[in-house]
Amino acid sequence: MKSLTKMIAVAVLAACSAPKEETPEVQKYTIAQFYENVSVGGGSFSPDESKMLINSNESGIFNVYEIDIATGEKTQLTNSTEESYFGQSYFPNDDRFIFSFDEGGNENYKVFMMSQEGQPKDLTPGDSVRNGFWGWSRDEESMYLTSNKRDPRYMDIYEMQISSVDDEMPVSEIIYQNNDGLDVGAISPNERFYALTQAITSADGKMYLYDRETGEKTDISIHEGDATYNPQFFSLDNKSLYYTTDEGSDFVYLAKRDLETGEVEKVFETNWDVWYAYDSWNEKYRVIGINEDAKTVVKIFNQETGEEVQLPEIEGGSISSVNISKSENLARLTVSTSASPSNIYVYNFETGELKKLTDTLNPEINADDLVEGKVVRYESFDGLEIPAIYYQPKGASEDNKVPALVWVHGGPGGQSRLSYFALVQYLVNHGYAVLAVNNRGSSGYGKEFNHLDDKNHGDKDLKDCVAGKNYLANTGVIDMDKVGIIGGSYGGYMVMAALTFEPEAFDVGVNIFGVTNWLRTLKSIPPYWESFRKALYDELGDPTTEDSVRLYEISPLFHTENVTKPLMVLQGANDVRVLQVESDEIVEGVRASGVPVEYIVFDDEGHGFRKNENAIEGYGQIKEFLDKYLKGEAEEVEENSTAGSL
Repeated sequence: MKSLTKMIAVAVLAACSAPKEETPEVQKYTIAQFYENVSVGGGSFSPDESKMLINSNESGIFNVYEIDIATGEKTQLTNSTEESYFGQSYFPNDDRFIFSFDEGGNENYKVFMMSQEGQPKDLTPGDSVRNGFWGWSRDEESMYLTSNKRDPRYMDIYEMQISSVDDEMPVSEIIYQNNDGLDVGAISPNERFYALTQAITSADGKMYLYDRETGEKTDISIHEGDATYNPQFFSLDNKSLYYTTDEGSDFVYLAKRDLETGEVEKVFETNWDVWYAYDSWNEKYRVIGINEDAKTVVKIFNQETGEEVQLPEIEGGSISSVNISKSENLARLTVSTSASPSNIYVYNFETGELKKLTDTLNPEINADDLVEGKVVRYESFDGLEIPAIYYQPKGASEDNKVPALVWVHGGPGGQSRLSYFALVQYLVNHGYAVLAVNNRGSSGYGKEFNHLDDKNHGDKDLKDCVAGKNYLANTGVIDMDKVGIIGGSYGGYMVMAALTFEPEAFDVGVNIFGVTNWLRTLKSIPPYWESFRKALYDELGDPTTEDSVRLYEISPLFHTENVTKPLMVLQGANDVRVLQVESDEIVEGVRASGVPVEYIVFDDEGHGFRKNENAIEGYGQIKEFLDKYLKGEAEEVEENSTAGSL
């Protein structure tokens, strides 16, 4: 026994005298350096498949670019300095292209054509109208546009002949007049059939088949219980409709309906939600996107052989989306990771050649200094398992504990995913751990989990966020006296709910474009949300009924006297979802209690950041706020961010 005791003592002494593991050196980057990373999107092939149309914010705001696939040479095609321009598609048979934009984030989008001579033309003239490019007809003689110009509540479908776009006043014909709040999900190649959807409640919906020849509209979703439906595409022979649904299942799967017999069969299912599916131009390939544990998994099936296409492994990322060219020889691959911005590749099915077309990481940033998110799970207050994504700063240890933030996604019904977000990487790079919580009510984890928060917002879902602190504590590397909460949109509401209804749970809060008064928000939703107003009210509550009492009780604006911890609020002046008056009033109420509040309003933004300069200013000040009130340090202001508040 003495010998064993002596051995333990020696071991303990050796452990105590052993040198501590050295903290890895990590270079700290400014928020401006993070915004010298480039965000890219899109990826439409030109008719001859020699070029690709993409969107990039490398100019400081999104513009449209063209990449020569053979040489990799990139050419800027639009030169906006005020609004973000997003390229939608080349024309089917020439290099003209469609692009769209709104003004100052007001969400009233315009659709423009760019001529081959580089002259823009408005295809949807008119103010205070929301428009969209819906796609091309199968015969490639016309385009489909959406617009609420007839009735602000409803999006109609218009058809514009390509041959008319050069006319002084191009004419579009309404081909589906939306009089009852139905949304067009798919149009058959022969333009006879339309698949329409209707949200009945937040968990239940209907799908209709509209026959344009007969004018008949048939409910093709008669079911028991709750189920949602999302049309994907019609078959080329116009005989079948493919759609995703969770009818009779906790997860969404791909189904096929025979239009003549009404027979339905499951085409593809797994134990995660099928997000989307489509067939390539001649139906050689079928692409299926799956939301698998906060990451998109893409599968491509060769329908001629019945086998899955084995795409090449891409180091440091996973394929999140695919666009197959008309010839079915090429595929645009978007490759993403939680530690670096997405890149675009082109893959040749015939040769197996893979070519990288973009390089979005700022060369000043060493990728080894950034942190990949890790999917984790923890128990909430009632034993429910909560999924989350954890980012731990390099160098965090039991001997070097760091402050932490609980991040709450937007929604309700959103999801934190393994995708790149500059603000998260910036904060982690500067020593803040981040736990991005997928509280009950989040999507991606089944129908039951998604609806556990219905008419219970600001209560159990908030407790899930508070329970995230237990996970942070169990890591052993978090200074539990320095834990804040941060979120945007619905996540901003959760920040205010936490500071109001759980005032001792977190040490600071950062509310980015967040709801604070549900009564006002639900009464002032944009008119074009009319098609799912009922579903929204079903989930959150109807402010015109007895639900108003509960909505009042869960609205932080009416309980500002409870807030005791420092608060930061960011708001866009043109936000049509969360009106500026909400943030004005919450700031006034919290300040009246003597609590420190920093408030920043961006006059040229809506619901979220579109301009790099605003993101740099806003996110830079978030770090300064956290350094001051969470870390308790007065760090030198970065030369690339703006100090102060409005």
